[in-house]
Amino acid sequence: MAVAVVEAYATLARRVLARPARLGRTRLVAVDGPSGAGKSVFATRLADALADLPGSARPPVVHTDDLLDGWADQLTFWSRLERCVLAPLRAGRPGAYHRYSWVRRAFLPRPVPVPVAPVLLVEGVSAARAAIRPELSLAVFVTAPAGLRLTRAVGRDGAEILPELRRWHAGERTHFAADATAPHADLVVDGAPSLPHDERRYYVRLTGPDAGSDGTTR
Repeated sequence: MAVAVVEAYATLARRVLARPARLGRTRLVAVDGPSGAGKSVFATRLADALADLPGSARPPVVHTDDLLDGWADQLTFWSRLERCVLAPLRAGRPGAYHRYSWVRRAFLPRPVPVPVAPVLLVEGVSAARAAIRPELSLAVFVTAPAGLRLTRAVGRDGAEILPELRRWHAGERTHFAADATAPHADLVVDGAPSLPHDERRYYVRLTGPDAGSDGTTR
């Protein structure tokens, strides 16, 4: 059974900065987990906490959904992230990528710059995959019950996405099982906590053998 513990984003931000940079001069933080679990919210709040530290600037945040070439590119986008963002930063140079428009179904012409910074957050399904683990300073896995995640996604994007979403969820389950993502994470976060806390300043960490074990439930 997983045990829930309330922890401060500010403490985690200091922990990130205390860790060695493994992607060139950059500390790479991957925020992974199934869709609708709360990855984007967690990444935003951690970025806010890093920005609030004395002498720190807000780190860039790359959302892998912005790199997908549509629904079929769920896991195969990685070469694009590697070429446009990770490889340049590894060499100490800024990166840039083109954001995919889910409305136009095409990549937008204006590049999104990714500067060389002390910390980079990459958020999205498979962000902490095995291929990048040696270069991660922190791997986070955010989890939540499958029914709630489905409700969140439909509420955000509409019921018309249900057929694609169900295929997406099946792909996630297969990937997380094969990749053993959650067991390799430094931190498993409850994306639907019942413990009372200030959600802007604190998150709920899950510990124990059942914490995020299947990528779908607690």
